[in-house]
Amino acid sequence: MDAPCVIRLLSRSVAQTSAAAACVARHLGPGDVVALTGELGAGKTRFVEGACRALGYGGRVRSPSYTLLNIYRASLTVHHLDLYRWEAAGAELEAAEWEELMDGSGVVFVEWAERLGPRLPPRAVRVLLEHAGEQERRLRIEVPSGRADGLARALAELAEASVAEGPA
Repeated sequence: MDAPCVIRLLSRSVAQTSAAAACVARHLGPGDVVALTGELGAGKTRFVEGACRALGYGGRVRSPSYTLLNIYRASLTVHHLDLYRWEAAGAELEAAEWEELMDGSGVVFVEWAERLGPRLPPRAVRVLLEHAGEQERRLRIEVPSGRADGLARALAELAEASVAEGPA
């Protein structure tokens, strides 16, 4: 398997983080998974909100920290998981349910995705968000080699146009 394409962006605002999320969202289809990692307050939920807006969802996007899963009806159904408290809730979703979510007709955004371990599908787009200042965030977006054409190209163009540190 070829190495993934990695794009690095420097976001100076929530709006720029949302623009990166929208770029990713425009290249998603049924069954796609976006794995989000980063410390508390890094912008994972804001990233999901930006993606939801790009997919046509106009309602409130909240972190499902206590409920584990929120569902948003958009042009594609968005399943928004937050695994921050998953150790306590881990038994709630069995392997079959994970597979159904990950291979369903919607898209799945998983906050604290590192907690999924081997259950995270290799086809997932991986997004790391890191604090780089009060409002600034560093984004590292890893696109699997099989998806590198459209999404990686669009992210590279976004990086060149606005918030770039540049491709890795």
